[in-house]
Amino acid sequence: MSRPERIACLSTEAVDTLYRLGAQARIAGISGYTVYPPEARHEKPKISGFTTMKLEKIQAVQPDLVIGFSDLQKPLLAECEAAGLATLCFDHRDLAGIHAMVRTLGALVGHEAQAEQLCAQLQATQDEIAAIGRQLPRRPRVCFEEWDEPLIMGIGWVSEIIALAGGEDVFADRARASLARERIVSPAEVLARRPELILGSWCGKRFVPERVLARPGFAELGARLIEIKSADILAPGPTAIERGARQVQAALQSLFQDSTENP
Repeated sequence: MSRPERIACLSTEAVDTLYRLGAQARIAGISGYTVYPPEARHEKPKISGFTTMKLEKIQAVQPDLVIGFSDLQKPLLAECEAAGLATLCFDHRDLAGIHAMVRTLGALVGHEAQAEQLCAQLQATQDEIAAIGRQLPRRPRVCFEEWDEPLIMGIGWVSEIIALAGGEDVFADRARASLARERIVSPAEVLARRPELILGSWCGKRFVPERVLARPGFAELGARLIEIKSADILAPGPTAIERGARQVQAALQSLFQDSTENP
């Protein structure tokens, strides 16, 4: 199989990874939700949303491969395939899957050595975060809100990051579910699990702590509320480890800064 020369990236983590591998010249178009790296938004045409696209925009950049992520983008990829375009769909849900995605893209563009170097950097970051997490005096209970109406809790890699950084994901039992509807919980379930830290990343919209506290019983929890931008943690790529995990770590440490429980 020949190496793709013009890749249309419908998922943001593919853009981020290809830039990090030094293969940005092969990117023909990007998702309009791309944030990292910042220069991509200026250098590459925006050809899709996350669950929406116009086939003509994809075809206009003349891709020889279209890359997407998850069941939500499979209909978009199916439309591309019907038009005769080659596609690749990732569906990883954990940190190991992020590493596998990096290696797959590295092999795809002939940048295997760069992929191994990037994976080594990501693993070093994970190891550092885990070492610091082990120094916390205890494992605080954490709730990660991926969406607010209905309440959807964080997916697999987010749950892993919480554990890695020294916390306890109170909805770890839901985190392995790949479909968002399988991770819907009720406010009563959140109250029953009594999180000390609520992390909000409302999938592209601003996290509003006042709305969380307005839910019956939530103000009485006394939980600390902190936002993590979705671009930093909800795209399962290198940025989730390098930016998202560090913000989770900082949030956990903040619980002890004003406490007699010193790490």
